[in-house]
Amino acid sequence: MKPFKEIALFIGLPLLFIAMAAFSHINRQQMVSRIQQDSTTRGFAVVELFTSEGCWSCPPADALIEKLQRDNNNRQLYILAFHVDYWDHQGWKDRFSKSAFTDRQKQYAAWLRLSTIYTPQVVINGQTEMVGSDESSVLSGIRSALQETSASGLTIRATVTGKEAVISYTGIAADASAHILVALVQKNASSQVAAGENAGKQLTHVQIVRALEQQPLQAQGQVSAGLPRDFRPGAWEVVAFVQQSATGKITQAAKADL
Repeated sequence: MKPFKEIALFIGLPLLFIAMAAFSHINRQQMVSRIQQDSTTRGFAVVELFTSEGCWSCPPADALIEKLQRDNNNRQLYILAFHVDYWDHQGWKDRFSKSAFTDRQKQYAAWLRLSTIYTPQVVINGQTEMVGSDESSVLSGIRSALQETSASGLTIRATVTGKEAVISYTGIAADASAHILVALVQKNASSQVAAGENAGKQLTHVQIVRALEQQPLQAQGQVSAGLPRDFRPGAWEVVAFVQQSATGKITQAAKADL
């Protein structure tokens, strides 16, 4: 017969691990709630997720940004999901993927001095990166970005003209070392994946970047983006941000509904 202390230890350790996991889950939920609350701080967080429907490890990262976006009241939180195309050869063509988004991720690899690109990857304000499914790291990175003091002033107005979205911006100083980028974002979508690593899964997506346009930064100007055929008013938004060309640092951001 095992000594009582040994039995107690055998029973107690699993309960301890369960309690620690529950505490960690509650802590992360509280952090999500704090991030989603609108605040008077001047910080912001542009969260770029590089993902793919053909990647088996991407759905948890998609679920994380979906949790952040759901019931989000923080106007300083900007979520962008870029679907890359290098998984498309695995048997499933991601209908949201573009080679331009893969090129953007490669540019981040150069800016951040990474030896490779991977999915799922999250980049925050063009300065920090982490595995997109690492909830603790992603939430901590967003919280840190929101706590930083940043420049304010960028304002945008988005209108639909024919088959184009026209985004006017103002309120900032011209800067030859920076660009203004405008992302055309579909707020929600889903796909029934029939092949590849996620075959048989119904995948849901939020904040899907469907187009990304950029031009040299002026004090004010306009950026136009062609509208996809499935565009529906009220289900899309535009996110504009200022990014330094040499370092990738994002210094200002704004968004507007379409």
